[in-house]
Amino acid sequence: MPTIEGTLSATGLRFAIVASRFNGLIVEPLIAGAMDAIVRSGGDAANVTLVRCPGAWELPQVARKVVDRGGIDALIVLGAVIRGATPHFDYVAGEAAKGIAQVAMSTDVSVSFGVLTTDTIEQALERAGTKAGNKGFDAALAAIELATLTRALAGGPAPSASSAKKPRSK
Repeated sequence: MPTIEGTLSATGLRFAIVASRFNGLIVEPLIAGAMDAIVRSGGDAANVTLVRCPGAWELPQVARKVVDRGGIDALIVLGAVIRGATPHFDYVAGEAAKGIAQVAMSTDVSVSFGVLTTDTIEQALERAGTKAGNKGFDAALAAIELATLTRALAGGPAPSASSAKKPRSK
């Protein structure tokens, strides 16, 4: 049975990372993790544009503008929404996820969701590079695989599987 799949080779791919400034203590390690995954996968840091926005609520609209600018193969969206004592979390997390999904469904650019939604700051820190790995690293790997899969489905050149060893997470 024929199989079409992406690889984990970022060679030649162009990326944008849209990252929220709010909860910077969490988001900065996610950005570092995403960059680490891209470079470990053969990508060039010079082919990555970092776009910052105020918070998770603004991520979808900025992601849309970045996609509309063109010039990228994959978009990695990073942020952190931490539950508080009010329903604010539900509105921000839900609308950020829905908006980013709408961007993903309306473009040929590969979009990866790396927005943490946690109950506590401790859980967020764990997912930003301590106990639970780095979800920015994971989001970048998903973007790389999706971008190469998109190329393969379009019949375009995809990096060879032999050059795409799985990078190790930090």
